[in-house]
Amino acid sequence: MKHLKYSDISLVPNYSECHSRSDCSTSVDIGDKKYKLPIIPANMKSVMDMRLAKWMSQNDYFYIMHRFDRKLSDDVGLANSEDWKTISFSTGVKMSDKIEVMNISKNPALRLDFLTIDIAHGHCERMRIAIECVKKYLPDTKIIAGNVATPEAVKTLSDWGADIVKVGIGQGSPCTTKDKTGFTMPMFTCVKQCSQVFAGSFGDESSAVPIIADGGIKCNGDIAKAIVAGAKLVMAGGMFASCTDSPAIPTTINGVQHKAYFGSASAENKGHTNHVEGKLNHVATSTMSYEEKLFEIQQDLQSSISYGGGQDLNVLKDVRYIEV
Repeated sequence: MKHLKYSDISLVPNYSECHSRSDCSTSVDIGDKKYKLPIIPANMKSVMDMRLAKWMSQNDYFYIMHRFDRKLSDDVGLANSEDWKTISFSTGVKMSDKIEVMNISKNPALRLDFLTIDIAHGHCERMRIAIECVKKYLPDTKIIAGNVATPEAVKTLSDWGADIVKVGIGQGSPCTTKDKTGFTMPMFTCVKQCSQVFAGSFGDESSAVPIIADGGIKCNGDIAKAIVAGAKLVMAGGMFASCTDSPAIPTTINGVQHKAYFGSASAENKGHTNHVEGKLNHVATSTMSYEEKLFEIQQDLQSSISYGGGQDLNVLKDVRYIEV
């Protein structure tokens, strides 16, 4: 079987009775909440910060705040004090991370809707222990766990207690894992295989484990392709790091404004050079803010839905594709 990237396929249009693509719904249900789009800016320092997290929360977009150089209990406390609609943060698997989880549990008034246990290779013993810790101390918090790249790993993380599994290894543009280790999986096939794991239900009639497709998104059409492959949600980094109001540091190259976009396993993010599997990319700054980019994605997904022949994102589950 040939394994496919998003660029290796094209989606095939269907008959449509849609009168206006503006009527198509791009909303997605996650747990008991509805969000405007299935897209998530990557939980990386050059993509997401607390200002953007609050704005996305208050405007009904799903987000995951990154975990780097952060104190989880402080962030959760701030979000609660400001009564964010959705409180969604990240953690790691170190003892210090577990202590932060326990500290949050000591205050029953604190709400934490989603916690992403975010490590490079999520199919591991330390992930199991971390999930057990969150389930013990924060039983009402929905757990997102990753990253993994195989159906076996999705099943395992789900069995351990993850509500959503983040899929994708070595496919992001600032990630060098595929070059330095040889391990990766082309994203369209990775998502297609990993989305066909059934173990319990999560807020809908299907018992498939919900998948976040993380990496390899180069254009808005790739978001639709990821959903066709079976993703519930899609994570992208570079297209948001390039926005005018992203936290990525601006610089000028040959007279053109760029933003410094770097991977989570890069030296720029780690602060040292041990086990580096990421790099710094200077991406040309777009002319759009986050709000404008999200609106563009909404319009493009509405068009994808209309080409698919339906009224909402569910139609993309049945869209055919061809290899090109």
